[in-house]
Amino acid sequence: MSGVSDPARGIRFVLMAVALFAVQDGISKHLAQSYPVPFFVMIRYWFFAAFVIAMAVRSPGGIRGAWRTKMPLTQVFRGVLLVFQIWVIVTSFDLIGLGPTHAIFALHPLVATLMAIPLLGEMVGWRRLAAVGVGFLGILVILRPGAGVFDPYALIAVGSSFLFGFYSVLTRMVAKADGSARPAFFYTGVAGAVAVTAVGPFFWTPMLPADWAWLGVLCVTGMAGHYCLIRALDATEAVRIQPFIYLQMVFATAMGWTLFGEPFDPVALIGMAMIVGAGLYAIWREWVAMERAKVAARAAREGGPG
Repeated sequence: MSGVSDPARGIRFVLMAVALFAVQDGISKHLAQSYPVPFFVMIRYWFFAAFVIAMAVRSPGGIRGAWRTKMPLTQVFRGVLLVFQIWVIVTSFDLIGLGPTHAIFALHPLVATLMAIPLLGEMVGWRRLAAVGVGFLGILVILRPGAGVFDPYALIAVGSSFLFGFYSVLTRMVAKADGSARPAFFYTGVAGAVAVTAVGPFFWTPMLPADWAWLGVLCVTGMAGHYCLIRALDATEAVRIQPFIYLQMVFATAMGWTLFGEPFDPVALIGMAMIVGAGLYAIWREWVAMERAKVAARAAREGGPG
């Protein structure tokens, strides 16, 4: 991240990123209706790996600087975990739809809050724990177990949120160890591409020319979205842009309603609002804790020996 903070520029870039990622989700759902998910995720990852390698070459230190890390096994595991999570969530797009999947997937920041306690040793106050509880209640509102409308396929989306929550905590862990996000980004693309290439060829399926074009758009939107997200994180702190990530759910849900004819579920909207509200509150409390830590560190420096 650069030394100059520009929140307005960061917000502009994150808005472009979430719009691109929402388009990517819509294309993924379209392709998943006709082709095996690991097949086109593999091709998407080939382009993603080429993108991160090109970014590494252009960065100070080149490839060597990008792959150097203090936690290589964790970095590789992160990359494999993310590609598996993408496989799971795209499967959920196909089985239960974009809107319901994103409504449940919105739980992932709260999952990360819980996982950070044992994995990162973070102290989480009762307010954030209460927010986690509200978020899980929102999941129950969406799933409505025992009400006769429960779809067992929705558990795939729940699993996806837990996988991404775990991935998020590991990302924070390796970034803290390496002091930079560059190795994490590099290993995400390269390790993920290697892992999915070990599986994807077994699912190779002939594609229609039009769908090859959609796959090309999928790759381009993926790379452009990651580029915008990098620029957003380079402009300001992650905690400042995290609330805007929820807009991807809004964009994807609207796409599901308008383009794929997904049904409107007002009860699910209540659960969605509970999850998003709890997530935003948890993010705000994290920002408050971070600002207090900055003030305390500044006071310690100014009060130290001259």
